[in-house]
Amino acid sequence: NEEQRQQVEQAVHTAEGITSCEIVPVVATSSGRYDRPEDIVGLWLAAIAAALVWYLLPRTLNESGTWEGPSPLLQVPIILLAVVGSFLLGVVLATHTAWLRRLFTPRQQMLTEVSSRARETFFDKRIHHTQEATGLLIYLSLFERLAVVLGDETVMETVGQDFLDNLCGQLTAGMREGHPTEALCSVIATAGEKMSDPLPRGDQDSNELHDT
Repeated sequence: NEEQRQQVEQAVHTAEGITSCEIVPVVATSSGRYDRPEDIVGLWLAAIAAALVWYLLPRTLNESGTWEGPSPLLQVPIILLAVVGSFLLGVVLATHTAWLRRLFTPRQQMLTEVSSRARETFFDKRIHHTQEATGLLIYLSLFERLAVVLGDETVMETVGQDFLDNLCGQLTAGMREGHPTEALCSVIATAGEKMSDPLPRGDQDSNELHDT
């Protein structure tokens, strides 16, 4: 909500007050479309519906002297209707149920999508284009429950990949505890404190990227 956004913005403003690093937090609802899980859930429901209809429909097994049960001309449309309807229901359920879509999405695919989207954001938001190459992206993707921290050239030369991995670990640990705003603000504060010595804020430094 707006109050949480302001808390994060204030955390960025405070952190950038002691370091020349330009910190950009980004929260994405999802990093990929993931159509395949919807089809898989639909197919599973369609298969179950076909089996149930076949089992529940009255059948005569070579019994003479009876006309019980619907004719084959009626059974086929019933089965087709059940299969198609169940498939569409599965697609709708998977589309609007995040945990169900995650269940049928390969973990590696989500990792690839989040990593790719984080790198696109790094360039789209011009985080790579700061004057001293001190941009830092803290990227959080809610559907996949994954985070990525990327640093520009000067950041990588100063603190290294291990530091960024530690920030990412701190963020995911906070998210796992169910405190997203506090986790994000804490990571931003840690980044500012750790980089205040190697990358202190100078008198001539300007805020090149928005704090929002």
